[in-house]
Amino acid sequence: MSEILKGCSISWARSISEVDKDQWNRLAAELNFPFLRWQWLNLVESSGSACIETGWIPIHLLIHKDGILVAAAALYMKTHSDGEFIFDRVWSEVAEKGDIRYYPKLVGMSPFTPATGYRFLIDPKEDREEMTSLMCKVLDRFSRINGLGSCAFHFVDARWALEMEKFGYSSWQHQGYSWENTGFNSFEDWLGTVNRNRRKTIRRERRELQRENIRVEPIYGENIPPKYFDFMYRLYERTNDRFGEWSCKFLTRDFFERLPEIAGDSVLFMTAFRGDSEDPLAMAMFTYSADKLWGRYWGCFEEVRFLHFELCYYSAFEWAIRHGIKYFDPGMGGEHKARRGFLSTPTYSLHRFINPSMDLTFKTYIQEVNQLENGYIKDMNDLLPVI
Repeated sequence: MSEILKGCSISWARSISEVDKDQWNRLAAELNFPFLRWQWLNLVESSGSACIETGWIPIHLLIHKDGILVAAAALYMKTHSDGEFIFDRVWSEVAEKGDIRYYPKLVGMSPFTPATGYRFLIDPKEDREEMTSLMCKVLDRFSRINGLGSCAFHFVDARWALEMEKFGYSSWQHQGYSWENTGFNSFEDWLGTVNRNRRKTIRRERRELQRENIRVEPIYGENIPPKYFDFMYRLYERTNDRFGEWSCKFLTRDFFERLPEIAGDSVLFMTAFRGDSEDPLAMAMFTYSADKLWGRYWGCFEEVRFLHFELCYYSAFEWAIRHGIKYFDPGMGGEHKARRGFLSTPTYSLHRFINPSMDLTFKTYIQEVNQLENGYIKDMNDLLPVI
């Protein structure tokens, strides 16, 4: 599909591979968000992880001027809600009771990635509000023509969420976690900010791992041995298999085998070994960019008490402090994150339903839903072990 509208050439890419890599990355550069880089999206799609067969159909919006990409949106047509980490079953049930179409829907996000940072990619030289308005009109028309139930964006930049409300999108709040390095010089500096009981617990947990003869090593970038990517895939499978219907098993073996293509400046494995063994006992995978760190996947070949906390939190804190990381998003999870120093913060998804009745229903009740979520966020923060 291609047309001319307001001096812009509007087109759709059925794969990120159809888009010029350098032009896409030029627009994404200011975000400091690796999951919207061309290389990441291309790996997710070309590995067969996000594709027609898995219900993640790429349909990226592109706007060119004089052959130059000036705006873009990473988008996927969805026939289900799996892998989004936005649990919208309640809204799909409302639509079903009203005999209103819910699927297929259009979703803007980096697939299977509950990490905040999504927004439209717009050239800084363009009028951002004008271009955003144009993109929203194009998406609305595309959704109507193709019989879609809605258009939504997940884990969006908080400032962008406010901007999008003027274009008819409603903001839904969700509870997430974050950790901020406020100038710590060491792990002990951070440990000094938590209360005495939690400090004792953390030290006890780490000592127990030492008694188990467990050593932990951060391995990142070009220093990661190739075989570790296969280990991580096997652990990713094992962890997802444990969670059954709550799993998010979309990434293929090919994704992990080709991950070294983009790992040079963005991937960290926190790796646990027993004794002198050269093969990992457990691994946690992180992605980093500039001053930000994101927790992604974890798994173990042998259950060891407290090892999850060590790899996913404590050793990650140490690495973050040592490498000038200011913000650490550990991913989704339960109360154990709050009890180990992660602040609960709101994350946002944006929604616009094509059916006027469904859109009105969502707008009518979402404020109450958000108030309840804010209460839950407060409850989680009451668990913080701060002094």
